[in-house]
Amino acid sequence: PADPQTWLQYQAIEKRALEHAALSVFTTPGAARIYRDRYPACASKVAVIENGFDEESFAAAEAARPEVASLTPGAITLLHSGIVYPDERDPTQLMMALQRLRVSGAIEPSRLRIRFRAAVHDELLKGLARECGVDDMIETLPAVPYRDALHEMRCADGLLVMQASNCNEQIPGKLYEYLRAARPILCLSDPVGDTASLLRRAGVDTIAPLDSVDSIAAILPRFVELVHAERAPLPTASCVENASRRGRTGQLVKHFDRCLARAHALL
Repeated sequence: PADPQTWLQYQAIEKRALEHAALSVFTTPGAARIYRDRYPACASKVAVIENGFDEESFAAAEAARPEVASLTPGAITLLHSGIVYPDERDPTQLMMALQRLRVSGAIEPSRLRIRFRAAVHDELLKGLARECGVDDMIETLPAVPYRDALHEMRCADGLLVMQASNCNEQIPGKLYEYLRAARPILCLSDPVGDTASLLRRAGVDTIAPLDSVDSIAAILPRFVELVHAERAPLPTASCVENASRRGRTGQLVKHFDRCLARAHALL
């Protein structure tokens, strides 16, 4: 909060919560690190259980096979599913990289489509695409029901995640659904942030900083070729299994067991 008094009140509540809790659970390693550093006396009571995906939702989507917008024949369709926040997922450098690749001939416009589904800021995307002369490589489509969105992820040639360095301690919830979709993933994010770290643990190395035109221009042609040749890295089966909500619940059970064991030891 901007108001100093309110900030101090929030901090006091936060401090009491961590001191009195048997366990404090955070959804990213970066968030847990912040709180271990802020409250070192509570560090041993801080744990990480990341977000995950719902297997039943994917099973329902695969059984129903709802209609999704057709992919462009002959082109690799790279899907970004969800909101494009102007500050946290700024697409400017991506558009500039596409412009450079188009002008140099490194990527033919007919070979790549980037589809933004339910981006909310469609006019921003369209405006940037027009300015960079790549509007024929960009699609903006409205939101669809959740089951349809999951099915579209499964159908896309590749999946795009964008996360700026000011969100290094955050991981988009959508990324866990991307893991389950079992499609190639292009990650435009700070290589030292939690989003990129999660993908490296999953065996995915197609990563470049979101704010670097040079890096994006270097990785995009490589990614397109890997997808075309069906050699793009896919998330490992063990990582996908652990990222299911059933897998996350198993992690929570283990923490509960430890809390109970400590409590019984004190009796």
